[in-house]
Amino acid sequence: MRSYLDFEKPVAELEAKVEELRALSASDGVAIGDEVQRLEGKARDALVALYANLSPWQKTLVARHPLRPHFAAFAAGLFEEFTPLAGDRKFGEDEAIIGGFARFRGESVCVLGHEKGSTTETRIRHNFGMARPEGYRKAVRLMELANSFGIPVISLVDTAGAYPGIGAEERGQAEAIARSTDACLGLSVPNVSLIIGEGGSGGAIALATANRVLMMEHAIYSVISPEGAASILWRDTAKAQEAATNMKITAQDLLKFGVIDSIVKEPVGGAHRDPEAAIAAAGDAIAEALGSLADLDGPSLRRARREKFLAIGRGL
Repeated sequence: MRSYLDFEKPVAELEAKVEELRALSASDGVAIGDEVQRLEGKARDALVALYANLSPWQKTLVARHPLRPHFAAFAAGLFEEFTPLAGDRKFGEDEAIIGGFARFRGESVCVLGHEKGSTTETRIRHNFGMARPEGYRKAVRLMELANSFGIPVISLVDTAGAYPGIGAEERGQAEAIARSTDACLGLSVPNVSLIIGEGGSGGAIALATANRVLMMEHAIYSVISPEGAASILWRDTAKAQEAATNMKITAQDLLKFGVIDSIVKEPVGGAHRDPEAAIAAAGDAIAEALGSLADLDGPSLRRARREKFLAIGRGL
């Protein structure tokens, strides 16, 4: 069952008419193939025009679409022999961040990522992708293990932000995020990060401090959510659309500022319309990014990573 966003109403109406005509043709045997094709073409053109001019707020809604592929879908589509590892060896397990080792196009890799869940049960189990300190400490443990064996690190970021609960703060949320960011910077192996949906605040940067930072075409990446920014600046979450526009959170804006390195093209209508094609495109982009880093030694990788982040914002 396809789920439409509010701004997709014109497309939804056209596609509903197409389904009605198909049902009519199937039940009554009426030959209306030409009309169906005409409406399909009209719906496709409307979708192309709509997604070519999305506002930042509309991109935010697309990035949060309930049917958008999450970490589990990317892991299943991109990696072989994925073996998840649990626990931070300090407190416990956090299921908002999943990590382990796998093969990516024949090569061993360490895989980390936020999982939001796709049903009510899994969303609760994964805490909607909002990690607690033990999630980031698990990420540090796995990155250090990968570094010891010379295995590249791939991270898939999709979180509204780190979990702000009392327990998380008591267990050192800020320190855990800082150590995870530091672990990314200190790696002597290539690391590539892909923002697949939401890249929110320190919860995202803790896994996204990489040699190459990629973004899906309709993903967002920001220091705070549009609703959070609106609440702070105007004390009114209704101004979230205005905040989204001014915050420059889209992949297109962030590429101009040098915050990310490249944009991964999504199928027309967003990744949720054709998850397999979106995941395949992401795999090609990750492979290209890893290939560009293959000849660099440890000191060169660390230096390039450091210079990359120091250069952000210069000359603006």
